[in-house]
Parts: sequence; C-alpha cells; structure tokens
Amino acid sequence: MNPSADTSSGALNNRPFLSVCLNPVIQKTLVYEHIARGEVNRTSRWRIDASGKGINVTRILSQCGEPVIHLTQLGGPTRDWFLSMCRDDGLVVEWVESGSPIRFCTTLIETKHASATELVEEALPVAKETGSRIEARFQSLIAKARIVILSGTIAAGFKPGLMSRLASIAGQAGVPLVLDIKKQDLLDSLPSRPLCVKPNLEELAQTIGLPYEQVKDEQAARALVEKTGREWYDTWGTYLVVTRGSLPTLYWSGSELRECPITPVKALNPIGSGDAFCAGLARMLAQGASIDEAVKEGTRLGALNAIQLKPGSIA
Repeated sequence: MNPSADTSSGALNNRPFLSVCLNPVIQKTLVYEHIARGEVNRTSRWRIDASGKGINVTRILSQCGEPVIHLTQLGGPTRDWFLSMCRDDGLVVEWVESGSPIRFCTTLIETKHASATELVEEALPVAKETGSRIEARFQSLIAKARIVILSGTIAAGFKPGLMSRLASIAGQAGVPLVLDIKKQDLLDSLPSRPLCVKPNLEELAQTIGLPYEQVKDEQAARALVEKTGREWYDTWGTYLVVTRGSLPTLYWSGSELRECPITPVKALNPIGSGDAFCAGLARMLAQGASIDEAVKEGTRLGALNAIQLKPGSIA
C-alpha cells in the first residue's frame, strides 16, 4: 500500500471505486413481441443509454450508493450526447479525447421467446496518443482509488499491453484490482496480483487457448475452473470466478472448487448482467467480505439487472 495513503477504514470507505473500460457504447434497446425476418418490424418500446462494460459497472455501483469514477476514451459527434446521458444517471466520468466515434450496439428483445439478440459494432481506431493520455489520467486518479476494476476489450488503435500497464500501476500503488478482461490482457495482468478475475466460461477458454466447445459440458467446465483457479491462486493469490449464464457460477475459493446457483428470475434484458455481477463482486471484496459472500452478491445484482429493460441497471 502507498505509505502516504490514509489506510483507516473510514478513509478507505470514502474513496471512490475506479472503473476503467476503453470501449464505450451507445446502446439502443428495442422490444418486440416477435421479429419477423425479412419483414418490416415496428415498435414503440425502445430506449437509448450510455453503456459498455465499464459504464454498466459504474452505474450499478452508483445505484448501490458507492462513490465511483469511470475512466474511458471518447470522440466523435456523439461524445457530448454520451456524456449528457452519463450526467442524467449521476455518473462521474473522466475521459480523454480519442478522435474515435463512439460505437453503437443494438439489443433486439423478443418477449414471445424471452430472447435477446445483441448486434455489436466494432470500434474504429483511436488516435495514436490516446493510450498515453489514458495512462497519465489513470496515474492521476489511482492515489485516491479504493479499488480498480478493469473491464472489457480495448478499442482498436491502442498499443498492446495497455491494460496490463494499468494493472501494474495499480499494483505498484497497492490498490486492489478486480479484472473482467480476457486473453492476453488478462494473462499479462496476473503478475500484478489482482484480487479477483471474473471471465465467463467462453472467455476463460479463449484465454487458456482451448476451443469453447471442448469445455462446455459440466465435467470439463469444472475441471478447467478447478485447474486454472488453483494455479492462479497459488501463483498470484488471485480468485477465479467464472460465470456461465443460467448455469451455476464456478469459482476457486482458495482451497476448493465451489459453485453458486443462479437466482431464477423472469429475465427481460440480460445485457449487463455480467457487469452487474462484477460490480457486486468488487463491492463486497472492497468491504473485506469473503469470496463466497462476494459471489452471492454478484449473483443477486446480476439477477436484478436481468429484470430491467435498461442495461447495466438494478433500479
């Protein structure tokens, strides 16, 4: 821990969470009873929100009453609109200019089939200096952070290794880390000894380099989480928590493989439920809770998100 920091419990509890995601989204959610392929489909039930994994985490934490700052990159003609939606939600956003228009993603909800289809746009490249701007802003914020949450993939144009550099800065400052990232970004961040990592099963398979189909069945999934969880905890002191949609969450407790059942709900929009889970996980760990308590809270918030139309929201 930074020796100059005030480490009293009261001071720590007043510090904000620092939520970082470098791939912002303007999310459009459209609700239909049924979508007829190849036909004109009309609806009067729709909404538009600032979103992306980091914004969702930030909004959930804010709705839980936690102080939280979101750090991202923004650019293009919809930047002010994005920021106005964040202000309407009471979110504190720190951002650097990237010159990259904010991407749109669209959720198509069919109530007849209780299904949600996600249409994802990939981000356009950011300006070459954006990464150094993010690092500098992150460095200026880290000293007052209670815990850092790194979420999602980075937009095109960033140099490889940016996420692991941010993780290293947090580690050197003695600020706990929770990671919801994958592949090389996750592997390169493990030496910073994150408190917890939370991929879903497909992301874990991608990170390890295994075909997802090879680990989808129950026995293979449990074996993968147990083997990887033990290895990462023994090497880095890092908890591995793996969500699996409607199936029980698997996690390594530090001594054994455990599972937590998903709360059954009548889901309306599952988009952002993984981010809500991450927010609950980080919130409880920041309070000194056990990994079991943290997983239960993540599960609770994920279920609350799923019954909302607004993505990344529990109210």
